[in-house]
Amino acid sequence: MGLRTEDLPAFPWDALVPFAAQARAHPGGIVDLSVGTPIDPTPLVIREALTGASDSPGYPTTHGTLELREAVVDWFARRRGVRGLDPAAVMPTLGSKELVAWLPSLLGLGAGDVVVHPACAYPTYDVGARLAGAAPVADDDVVGLVAPGSGAPADAVANAVRLVWLNSPGNPDGRVLSIDELRAVVDAARAAARRTGRRVVVASDECYAELAWDEPWMSSGVPSILDPRVTGGDLTGLLAVYSLSKQSNVAGYRSAFVAGDPALVAELLEVRKHAGMIVPGPVQAATAAGLRDDDHVAVQRERYRVRRRVLRSALEQAGYVVDGSHAGLYLWVRPEGGGQDCWATVADLASLGILVAPGSFYGTAAAGHVRVALTASDERVGEAAARLTGA
Repeated sequence: MGLRTEDLPAFPWDALVPFAAQARAHPGGIVDLSVGTPIDPTPLVIREALTGASDSPGYPTTHGTLELREAVVDWFARRRGVRGLDPAAVMPTLGSKELVAWLPSLLGLGAGDVVVHPACAYPTYDVGARLAGAAPVADDDVVGLVAPGSGAPADAVANAVRLVWLNSPGNPDGRVLSIDELRAVVDAARAAARRTGRRVVVASDECYAELAWDEPWMSSGVPSILDPRVTGGDLTGLLAVYSLSKQSNVAGYRSAFVAGDPALVAELLEVRKHAGMIVPGPVQAATAAGLRDDDHVAVQRERYRVRRRVLRSALEQAGYVVDGSHAGLYLWVRPEGGGQDCWATVADLASLGILVAPGSFYGTAAAGHVRVALTASDERVGEAAARLTGA
């Protein structure tokens, strides 16, 4: 059938253009907190690895070098509590967004199949389903959705689910799923697969996992879908997606990977080899170096912690409420008392020269909030705080 491009929504960020113009007109200039693009320097250890691998005349491997895959395995064991991962079950990707967008198509999904994603979610989960011709369903109650017994229409949806996207920590709301919540989704998906005789894949987008702000996540870490307490030691049907863009300031490198079920990764690898979806060799070397160095991640986390504290305090003083936001790169904000549409809040903040993202970009369930990114310099964050508080 080919890509179903006719089903794609309008690109949401175009609607923000007039508010950006309004914010730029502020006498003190714009403070752009709308997009989560890193602005701090790429760590030297990563740049040196990229430079050291720059003499790269041959084709890189689609599967990734063994050095890179072993670095991923070591990182999962050291930072995520996932030990014994098979290096063969790891594959680099061209950033995580391309995998999110292409995964339904790479899995062969199409008409009659359902892709479930969070109700408040990064829009590419929806887009990926549409590109494949599958039906996106926004629902946080995955367990209830895939269980039959609610009547014919509900059962039809339950029996058609082929892919479940989880996002923990969540973009934009910073929600973190517990071990019990993750395990319940995995158990429900596997029960649905046994019932229908068709595969149900659970893919977890975990790219903000190193940015936890609240307990217990700061102490115990953000759980992964590959955690043995979730999987029971069986990775069948499970994929974890991770990106270095946020933790390491390498969004321009397109440095990410997917890991999990060896059979699933092998299936994705076969298609990607044919399609030439290959991460450049120098980027693979830089990714391996970044994953082996925890110090630069701690430095970047501290930068974001300070900016988060300054912004949160100023927003609360200005009469806003921060909901959730337990981890990740954003504050999930609404006016005190609620009830105001997100675009009105965008306009209010743009009048102060502060640009934020409307919650409606992330689904109808998010229409009362705005997303405030931590990705501005200390100086611009301080400027935003001063405008919010009248200091």
